[in-house]
Amino acid sequence: MLTSFGISDAGPVRSNNEDCFFSDDGLSLYVVADGMGGHAAGEVASRLAVDAIEQFIRSADDPAEFSSACGIDPELSYTANRLRTAICLANRRVCEAAEAHAEYAGMGTTVVCALLNGSSVTIGHVGDSRLYILADGKLTARTQDDTWAAFLLANGAQSTLIAEQHPLRNVLTNVLGAREEAEIHLTECELAHGQMLLLCTDGVHGVVDDDVLSGIMSANHEPDAIARALVAAAFEHGSRDNATALVVRYHDSASS
Repeated sequence: MLTSFGISDAGPVRSNNEDCFFSDDGLSLYVVADGMGGHAAGEVASRLAVDAIEQFIRSADDPAEFSSACGIDPELSYTANRLRTAICLANRRVCEAAEAHAEYAGMGTTVVCALLNGSSVTIGHVGDSRLYILADGKLTARTQDDTWAAFLLANGAQSTLIAEQHPLRNVLTNVLGAREEAEIHLTECELAHGQMLLLCTDGVHGVVDDDVLSGIMSANHEPDAIARALVAAAFEHGSRDNATALVVRYHDSASS
């Protein structure tokens, strides 16, 4: 069984919210996106991506009838292929909208998704929105940011300090809508009873360190209280960005 709650807030500075999220316990699908682009294009991009992912997952629920316009990877599970295709189609939809409307040129969006099948969770992401898992009081990031800082660290930067001080450290190297084929990162893992997922934008994880996130999530609260506390903590720590937190708790019925 799954219980979840998400909250998104434009924050104290911006007049519009370019974040978007989707949460459906029955569908076992959770999505968070952070759009970018002028003239409200970021808001459009994130909504297009989230809607495209939801629509495909709803329509592709029969393994016998599953087909992918983006190809099928035989090394991935059925669930992972579904999520991969959904994100691929989301990328196409954002690209097509940008090509069709001059005011949307250059728009893009990050996305992070979780699709569950029983205790198995498939995680898909593009960009720097993150997914964490809280297990036994320990919070672990299960995604790696597509940013210049992460690229430097992955390619031999000698310390995190170098990456953190680089003038281009927050520049995204991979988003939906930037090119015809986005690089989609996929991982799968098993959940145990009581473990929680956190999907969030950089308006949260960019200002609240992992120890504080872990402390809030480890408190004896339900997902709604945790999500609200996470977004409140982001603004208390000075976030000037939109902030979105989506918390999912997994319950093993055999352990209840």
